[in-house]
Amino acid sequence: MKTASLARSVGCAAISFSILFGVSLPASAAGEVNIYSYRQPELIKPLLDKFTEETGIKTNVLFLNKGLVARIKAEGENSPADLIFTVDIGRLSGAKSEGVTQAVKSDEITGNIPAQYRDPEGHWFGLTTRGRVIYASKDRVKQDSITYEELADPKWKGKICSRSGQHVYNVALFASIVAHAGEQKAEAWLRGVKENLARKPAGNDRAQAKAIFAGECDIGIGNTYYVGLMKTNEKKPEQKEWAKAIKVLFPNAGDRGTHVNISGMALAKSAPNKDNALKLMEFLSSGKAQEIYAEKVFEYPIKPGSEPSDIVKSFGKIKPDTLSLDKIAKSRKAASQLVDKVGYNNGPGS
Repeated sequence: MKTASLARSVGCAAISFSILFGVSLPASAAGEVNIYSYRQPELIKPLLDKFTEETGIKTNVLFLNKGLVARIKAEGENSPADLIFTVDIGRLSGAKSEGVTQAVKSDEITGNIPAQYRDPEGHWFGLTTRGRVIYASKDRVKQDSITYEELADPKWKGKICSRSGQHVYNVALFASIVAHAGEQKAEAWLRGVKENLARKPAGNDRAQAKAIFAGECDIGIGNTYYVGLMKTNEKKPEQKEWAKAIKVLFPNAGDRGTHVNISGMALAKSAPNKDNALKLMEFLSSGKAQEIYAEKVFEYPIKPGSEPSDIVKSFGKIKPDTLSLDKIAKSRKAASQLVDKVGYNNGPGS
């Protein structure tokens, strides 16, 4: 039996849901499945507990802040990784392009996951979506609708807050603009957005809500799920005030729809417990599992007919852009280059 340590990487901790830390886990073991995850263990624990309850298959999770793909590549064919959990289409498509995933053929999975949210060759599958929306001041922004194109309108000069243009969430959004409008129009648009920024891009998505609360800007770009995280943050109750200060606007609700990204899964190339991993993937694609997952992370289930949580419903109704995420992924490089070309991260007037 092959063995591998899931805890020897500096800064990473191996966590199994029998609450074992820093142990060596068997690469192949009857009744087990090993998961390498960019999602924090507590976010996926309810899902995995339910899977174990129904199947008797134990789940072992290695949580990494970074370097997941590099680790699997370094481990090679002896990698104990069966399943990859991550967020963002860039990370999922990147895992495929780096050769650490394998194709999956399952009528159950493809029946549950619409084509726009999965790799055409079966290397990755979305589980939940998050909208890339506009946080708007309840006090200072009277309108209740907006488009992404409008962010370049001079009426917003000095009123927009944003995190780094090179963050994967923004690169995906900008890639969707490239895919829809072409590079030339996307460049002109991005220059306009840059000139409307209130300051240099900084912080995370929650920092944009904080800046709106503080009056530093009127609108910000952020993911829907952060609103849920702020609304329910008991450890940092000040974030509840940030959430109260904003309303969620879903861009392009009147035409193509709002850009959405995904959290998703992929089968690792050398998966030693492949059969168990496939059982887990099929379970995760089910409506029941997606609703459990979506409620925990304040996201939208992908399976048609599945319902988001009440908190997510309170944000408003989302009309997702139907553009394939595979197409968006193919425009990410161009989008990233445009961020540098227009000097987005240098802020307005640069």
